[in-house]
Amino acid sequence: MKKIVASFATGMIIAGTAATTVSAEEYDVKQGDNLWNIANEYNTTVEHLVEVNELKTTTIQPKQTLIINKQAKMKYKVQKGDTLSVIANKYGVSVENLKEWNKLDSDLIIVGQNLTIEGATVSNDEPAKTEEQPQAQPAVPTKKEQQPATETKAPVQEQQATPASSKPAASQKAPEKAPEKAPEKAPEQQSQQEKPQGQSFSVTATAYTASCNGCSGVTATGVDLNKDPNAKVIAVDPSVIPLGSKVYVEGYGYATAADTGGAIKGNKIDVHVPSKGEATNWGVRTVNVTIVE
Repeated sequence: MKKIVASFATGMIIAGTAATTVSAEEYDVKQGDNLWNIANEYNTTVEHLVEVNELKTTTIQPKQTLIINKQAKMKYKVQKGDTLSVIANKYGVSVENLKEWNKLDSDLIIVGQNLTIEGATVSNDEPAKTEEQPQAQPAVPTKKEQQPATETKAPVQEQQATPASSKPAASQKAPEKAPEKAPEKAPEQQSQQEKPQGQSFSVTATAYTASCNGCSGVTATGVDLNKDPNAKVIAVDPSVIPLGSKVYVEGYGYATAADTGGAIKGNKIDVHVPSKGEATNWGVRTVNVTIVE
């Protein structure tokens, strides 16, 4: 379900005033939805949805409300010297758009006329800025600042003369070069981990924790992640990776396919990590998975 909510904010623009209406397009999550499908439907990205909704994981729940995007509509009061071209360049829109939004038949505008400006994207972290700071007047220099430059030349000349009086670099003894240490051999076990044996393929990988919203902390196969927060477990689509399989995940290591998820379909996995911070740092990656057993 898609809906629009709006809020109102005002700001000063030089000598005139402007009012900004901020609207947010929202979506109510339904059973079977996932961020990938929603992002494709609204021509956006999973990363944008995670950022604008401040999500800690890509797992979503039915009846959860997601913000798709935020748009601003602003009222601008025409100032002396303004033209449609000047205003369009100032706000990153076209003259044609200004004429369409305000139903203008010509480029003629008058001082004090209110114009509607649409389409400004509002960041999730801070409100849209409709203020323009007046240009700062040049400060009157103090007597101290007006002192002749010749007074400051002497120290510069001293600094330039100093290297000439020092001894040439060639006369100084070069430091002895430390002997290079032979690289240690990597243990055999490490080389085996780098090249696991088995069927390998590429997947999209996200991360989750046992304490995520709506999570019980117990996997589909009965592993209690609350008791063992460091357990190496991944959520899979059992039709792609059978539950109970031992796998090697690039950038994560060896793990057990012991969980499932509503959004985990096809070549997608969700790796378990101990904290929400680690889940956020993991983000969304494309990695190789090898089924070892």
